[in-house]
Amino acid sequence: YDNVEWTHGYNEMDRLGGKDPYSGSKGAAYLVIRSYVHSFFNRPESNVLLGVGRAGNVIGGGDWAPFRIVPDCVRSWSKNNEKAEIRNQNSTRPWQHVLEPLSGYITLAGGGSQNPDLNGEAFNFGPPAHQNHTVEELVNEIITHWPGSGWLDKSLENNAPHEASLLKLNCDKALHALGWQATLNFKETAKWTADWYRTYYEKGEKTALDITAKQIKEYMNLAKQRNSFKLG
Repeated sequence: YDNVEWTHGYNEMDRLGGKDPYSGSKGAAYLVIRSYVHSFFNRPESNVLLGVGRAGNVIGGGDWAPFRIVPDCVRSWSKNNEKAEIRNQNSTRPWQHVLEPLSGYITLAGGGSQNPDLNGEAFNFGPPAHQNHTVEELVNEIITHWPGSGWLDKSLENNAPHEASLLKLNCDKALHALGWQATLNFKETAKWTADWYRTYYEKGEKTALDITAKQIKEYMNLAKQRNSFKLG
């Protein structure tokens, strides 16, 4: 979305864009998808239905990308609890565990295949709009499950390209059209993330694979208990 940092959540009808190439590329990808829907995939003879998922900020085990808050922190903490360097601690994001948007995408695929009216439609997948937290809050919450870890405030040394400080998503469309909503709360999201990385660093890859399977099973059980969505 063209983030003007207003306090309400962006919905799927809001303007796309972005002041940085990363954001702009997402908007560009959507325009290409929509052009294919209108040009090729909305004809009676077409057997292709498309849906577009827009995820909030994803965290969770298995992410090793550079310049991302959680991977950067756990890499530092794994080195004798070296302190992580944080440059944008006041930035606010709709943090969610990686299993949340994955469940949303699967729900969209199932619902979209049964409802041609959803062809080409975009859907936000993320936590409730009130469940936005700063980078500082996220890191501090993960630290509660990683004894001895800490972070350093490097905001005054930040010379990185522009990054929006406030982002919220409105996911009402996914709830009403697909029956989907997030399952985990913020504390659970942080704990599951910390548990996965600590397991990886302390017990190795095989055990990390085991905890991945365990978290998927637990997530599905919680989703059923909380009536978050229905798959299939």
